Amino acid sequence: MKLTSIQIGTPRQFGDPASDDPIDQVFTSSIGKEPVQGRIWVGDLGLAGDSVVDKRVHGGRDQALLAYSANHYPLWRKEWGQDDVRPGAFGENLSITDTNEDAVCVGDRWKIGEVLFEVTKPRTPCMTLARRHRRADLIKVVHANGRSGWYLRVKQEGWIESGTEVELLDRPYPQWTVRRVAVVMANRQERPEEARLLAQCPALAEDWRYRLAK
Repeated sequence: MKLTSIQIGTPRQFGDPASDDPIDQVFTSSIGKEPVQGRIWVGDLGLAGDSVVDKRVHGGRDQALLAYSANHYPLWRKEWGQDDVRPGAFGENLSITDTNEDAVCVGDRWKIGEVLFEVTKPRTPCMTLARRHRRADLIKVVHANGRSGWYLRVKQEGWIESGTEVELLDRPYPQWTVRRVAVVMANRQERPEEARLLAQCPALAEDWRYRLAK
């Protein structure tokens, strides 16, 4: 695995003020991440210079950074018939090649540069992402294809830089791939035993453990 790109974002407006379509209405978000070069500081709440608008559902230590498979971009470009789907298109902070939601597990410990990361949970696509791309069906599409990305908590702060190898240090819960965790959460009423077991995974983000325990 390799960190191919680092992205940060600040609040800006999206949408068309003249549109009557809800998917096109104006909103403010930091989802529009742009690649940055050089060494970037990673603190316990994420990348220096990055920001969160809606802190009720975004940010925090269990969602300090969003990682995304760089292998997904060519698939989106082909499916959408667009050549501008690139790092940052899905609000991700880190674009990582040679991995995906079937290969990454909750609890995985990574070392990138000086920083130690831990995978906490899948990213749950929301209307902000759909409105960012003006595609009303995007939430449904991501649930179906599993290209969600995953969140990271920071276990050791430090500097990172694009082009750096991503070293897997530990995988304590190989049974809980990001894709499987997303499926179990989405179908927790129909899969109560799996939901019970997932709730006991100590590396899982606290909000998901709470929801599953309920």
